Amino acid sequence: MSSRIVRLAVMILALSIAGAACGRYSISNIRSLKAFKDANALYMKTDFKSAITRYEDAIRLNPDLGYAYFFLGNSYDQMYKPARKGDPENEQYLIKATEHYRTAIEKLKDGTEPQEIECRKRAFEFLINAYGADKLNDFSQAEPIAKELIASEPGEPSNYQLLAKLYEDIGRFDDAEAFYLKAVSLRPNEGLVHMVLAGYYNRRGEFEKTMDAWYARAKVEPNNPEAWHTIATYYWDKVFRDKTLPRAQALGYVKKGITATDDAIRLNPEYFEALSYKNILLRQQALYERDPAVRKQLTDQADVLKARALEVQKKQNAGGGDTGKKGK
Repeated sequence: MSSRIVRLAVMILALSIAGAACGRYSISNIRSLKAFKDANALYMKTDFKSAITRYEDAIRLNPDLGYAYFFLGNSYDQMYKPARKGDPENEQYLIKATEHYRTAIEKLKDGTEPQEIECRKRAFEFLINAYGADKLNDFSQAEPIAKELIASEPGEPSNYQLLAKLYEDIGRFDDAEAFYLKAVSLRPNEGLVHMVLAGYYNRRGEFEKTMDAWYARAKVEPNNPEAWHTIATYYWDKVFRDKTLPRAQALGYVKKGITATDDAIRLNPEYFEALSYKNILLRQQALYERDPAVRKQLTDQADVLKARALEVQKKQNAGGGDTGKKGK
C-alpha cells in the first residue's frame, strides 16, 4: 500500500464515524453509513473497483455525504495508470475523479468539523493534481482551483506551493518563484517551507539560491543535525558533478561542506552519514591542496573518520538500525 493511501486510510477511520452525523436516525442514512464503511474497507485493501460500487451506494442513500464523494473520486484516481496516459478509458478515470472531487468540495464547503475541513482540503489538492502536468495536463482548469484553495485558506503555505508547482510545470518560473517565496513569508520559522524552496531552486539549477534556502532551513532548525548534513551533501554533489568549477571555488565549497558536517557531528557524534561525508570531503580537499604535508594530514584525518564511521555503523546495526540522526 502506498504512503499516500496509508495517510488517506488514517483519515477514513475518523470519517467512518463522522459520516453518521448527517441524519443519523434515518434508515437511509444507516444504510448509507454501512455502504460507506464497506467501501472504506475495500479501499484500504486497494480494491478500488469494488469500493466505487459501495461509495456510489452510500451516495445514492445519502446524497449529502461529502466524504463519500471524495473517496469515490479518489478510487477512480487510484485506478488511473500513468503508463497508459493517453488511453481514452484510462483518461476517463481522471475525468470521473475530478467530477467527484468537485462535488466533495461543494458538499463540504460549510463544514466546520475538523474532519470536514481536512477532507475538503484533500479534495482541492487531489483535484489540482488530477489537472496537473503528470495527469490531465490542463493548466487552465488547475490554476483557478489552486487560487480558490488559497482564498479559502490564505494562511497555509502549502496552498501557495501547489500553485507555484503549477507555474513551474508550464515554465512560468517568475510566478513560481514568487509563490514559493510567499509560502516562506507566511511561516519563515518553519524548516519545511525552506526545504520546498530549496528543492525548487535545485530543479532550476540555481546552486547559490539552493544553498541559501538550505542554510535558512538550518538557521530555524539549529539543533537538527540532519539540516546541517544536508548542506554538506549538496556541496559534495556540486563538486563531484560540476567539473567546470575553478579550483578555488571547488575548494571553498568543500570547506563549507566540512564545516556543515562538523555542525552535524557536534550535535550528534554518532551520526554515521555525517561522519562518512566528512571523510570523503576531507579526501576531496586533499585532491585540491598543493602542499604534500597538508594532503597527508587531511587523508590521515579521513582515515580516522572512516574507522569511526564504520564503528558507529556496526554499533547501530547491532542496536537495530538506529541512524543516529537525532540531535542531543
